[in-house]
Amino acid sequence: MPAARVHSILPPETLYTPAAGPPMKSTDVRIKDIAQNYEDHLYRSPIKFGGVALDRVTILNVEMTVETTGGKVARGFGSMPLGNVWAWPTRALTYEQTLGGMKYAASRLLNSYSATGPGHPIDITHELEPQFTSIGTDFSKGHQLADAMPLLATMVSASPFDAALHDAYGKAHGLNCYKTYGPAFVSHDLAHYLGAEFAGEYLDRYVSPEPKPRMPLYHLVGALDPLTDADVTTRLTDGLPNTLGEWIAANGLTHLKIKLNGDDLGWDVSRVIGVNRVAEEAQAQRGVATWFYSLDFNERCQNVAYLVEFLKRLRELAPAGYDRVQYVEQPTARDLKANRQNVMHEAAKLKPVVIDESLIDLESLQLAREMGYTGVAFKACKGQTQTLLLAAAAQKYGLFRCVQDLSCPGASLIHSAGIAAHVPGVAAIECNSRQYCPAANAPWDARFPGVFTIRDGTMNTAILNGPGLGAV
Repeated sequence: MPAARVHSILPPETLYTPAAGPPMKSTDVRIKDIAQNYEDHLYRSPIKFGGVALDRVTILNVEMTVETTGGKVARGFGSMPLGNVWAWPTRALTYEQTLGGMKYAASRLLNSYSATGPGHPIDITHELEPQFTSIGTDFSKGHQLADAMPLLATMVSASPFDAALHDAYGKAHGLNCYKTYGPAFVSHDLAHYLGAEFAGEYLDRYVSPEPKPRMPLYHLVGALDPLTDADVTTRLTDGLPNTLGEWIAANGLTHLKIKLNGDDLGWDVSRVIGVNRVAEEAQAQRGVATWFYSLDFNERCQNVAYLVEFLKRLRELAPAGYDRVQYVEQPTARDLKANRQNVMHEAAKLKPVVIDESLIDLESLQLAREMGYTGVAFKACKGQTQTLLLAAAAQKYGLFRCVQDLSCPGASLIHSAGIAAHVPGVAAIECNSRQYCPAANAPWDARFPGVFTIRDGTMNTAILNGPGLGAV
């Protein structure tokens, strides 16, 4: 159940005054009020992240009221799971400790956003980003933690604030937010955020004002998920499928994301072969000839040689399955600077290799390119502002692009799906919450037909065109 709301506590005199820059626009907004609350849900079945079985989720919701310098007032809403096991992987701290750290970050961010001056959402969040590191540092030092809070954890805590701001901004102008990223609204060109090679360009060049009408859905095949009836230990009787074959038939799936261990080559190859075997049988019954896989090792491969050997064995043992692999996600450790030896040039000759956890800023994107990565995975949980800026960079550099959702339910799925539907080149969309946390989707299902319930393997993204982020 939602907890009591927490409002900003800073007095008006502490409001931030921006440095001298372009003249203020009448479309700029100032934040008038922020409130936050949490929801807790148990998963329908566990999902495995980096070797840890997870059975629950805490969602951070943010409501934000803004006023334009022209006097228009609007309320925005942002929501995001605090995926602490993914954002702050550690064996030295408990689940409650890392979740508590991310809640601490949220309380600090509430005050930080409250203290900003008027501007466009991209400028407001961009100017706050240097604080993200200090928030994590303060918590880690204050609690003398063995594993410090990483920047990614603070970014996830910040994302619903950023989302609520973009949402409110669009609503203040009666527009979907993807129509508010051109020079009529934004004071700076992209060179201000991404460097001189983007001079004279604005985000509206790199995002579509209208969403793609439909997008294929990537279904997650978790490492613990049953493929056939023989794998089912206790059948769930809630009306949803239990096995992969049942999911393919019920949802008309054509895209499967396969979670792998990364530390057991035989198991990983066998798992993909097993998924491919079940998929071939299910698709034959449906008369479907073409479908795709993505492979997610959750950065657990010790080195790139493991990935290369895996791909070669898969190609030898199941060539059709190999051909269906569309891309590989983050196979090795997320800290690229500390693991410069894990270059991806050889693996990327076989399949696109994308960074996910590693992508935290423009510097990490540039380093990934240098190390041979050929694609990027965007997540709404890293913030609307940063995601769109890095999506512009990825397009200019010709990188493969995909969007993943951290099992986002409700409004956070609308947010994630909106990114996928508006960023050119993203071929498919994820929606893991319909598998693992359907209860959190229930209040949204009827309002967004074809988004939370899938029948033909695609999501109805044409509906994601309302004011703001399009959720409420």
